[in-house]
Amino acid sequence: MSTAAPEATRDWSIQDIARLAGTTSRTLRHYDDIGLLEPSRIGGNGYRYYDQHALVRLQRILLLRDLGLGLPAIADVLGNQSDAAHALTGHLEWLREEQKRLARQIASVEATIEAMRGGEQIMAEEMLDGFDHTQYKEEVEERWGKDAYAKSDAWWRGLSASERADWQQRQKQLAADWMAAAQSGEAPDGEVAQALAQRHFDWLRDIPGTPGGGAEGPSKAYFTGLGEMYVADPRFSANYGGQAGAEFVRDAMKAYADRNL
Repeated sequence: MSTAAPEATRDWSIQDIARLAGTTSRTLRHYDDIGLLEPSRIGGNGYRYYDQHALVRLQRILLLRDLGLGLPAIADVLGNQSDAAHALTGHLEWLREEQKRLARQIASVEATIEAMRGGEQIMAEEMLDGFDHTQYKEEVEERWGKDAYAKSDAWWRGLSASERADWQQRQKQLAADWMAAAQSGEAPDGEVAQALAQRHFDWLRDIPGTPGGGAEGPSKAYFTGLGEMYVADPRFSANYGGQAGAEFVRDAMKAYADRNL
């Protein structure tokens, strides 16, 4: 590791980076200790300094951490995908989808507050916009029938707030683990991907109305068709880091279905 920075390259002290990233110097030193984020140089005073390349890597670490990945998984992703710009493109797609969802929630809450303060009647459609899961209703009914949607809708509305939060966290963690496996270069038919496919299968089995679901779990046609939909629809592929990530999920789901369903 060099002890002198190139003259044309700006760098920042560990204290600067900790402040800008909303973290601590101790955390950054830990990242260095485990080989996740090394400083670009060590000054004569022993302080760590970080250049632009290190900042890009830190940004990716923070994004992956927000997706629910642990540090070992983040290290695997970064170690197997050296094209930072390509990786960040996938993250950007996911962030834009989250931005749209959060913007709808913000507008919904603002409308509720305004109506309550003005003594106006609250419109349910506006109040629940951004929170409701019915945005794919027509697609579900067209693909798998009205009964499938009605059962899953009744199940969702019957959950408590904490149960909904737990289910959404489970969904988010599964998507994050799929993304990590794809970016780590795992084979779709390999042990890691097939374990994720089993988790995906079990997750779907817990949703009433899943075609062919219940104790037996989703049907082969539904399971593989869902994988194809993840690839075809950018709204879904964004959950897995973009097109390449969705293709990895699809291929793993197909391999699982061919073996087990």
